[in-house]
Amino acid sequence: MTLNEKLAIIQTEFKSKKSRYNSFGKYNFRSAEDILEATKPFLLKLGISVTVTEKIIDNNFVQFPMLESTATISDNLSSINATAIVGVDLDQKGMQMPQKFGSASSYGKKYALGNLFLIDDTQDADHGKAEPAPKTKIKLGTDTYKKAESYVKDQSTLDVILTKYDVDADAIEALKKLI
Repeated sequence: MTLNEKLAIIQTEFKSKKSRYNSFGKYNFRSAEDILEATKPFLLKLGISVTVTEKIIDNNFVQFPMLESTATISDNLSSINATAIVGVDLDQKGMQMPQKFGSASSYGKKYALGNLFLIDDTQDADHGKAEPAPKTKIKLGTDTYKKAESYVKDQSTLDVILTKYDVDADAIEALKKLI
């Protein structure tokens, strides 16, 4: 079996859920580590290895460092590469310099691996189509119910509450009585 055939098997059978959640951006995502973990079953089965390397690109045209991440699949005979290039935001607030490079590195690795394994991330938040966040539950007697009750009293509507929250049947009935 050729390396292209082995890669095609991975590209068609690969499964890696978006098991991580970004509470700030309210979206689910997968990391480079998640992708690498999902490739492990294929390594011995297909006699391949997967590596990711990085280098800083010397570019006089931009005011910030650029990282090139290269994901490589190889067997004893050949290798196939895919790359991703990301900038390092040196002005990112709240991060130390190693975190700035680490963040860019993680992003670059993820997209190099995604390019290699044909992972379609068009539903990711950075593509403008974030997956919906899990809805907060509202039950009678909870703090969230009290806030909903106050909102309904002030606004005389339940529509926004029902759209944004998972409201149990008893709470819906009690809130309807307030309108």
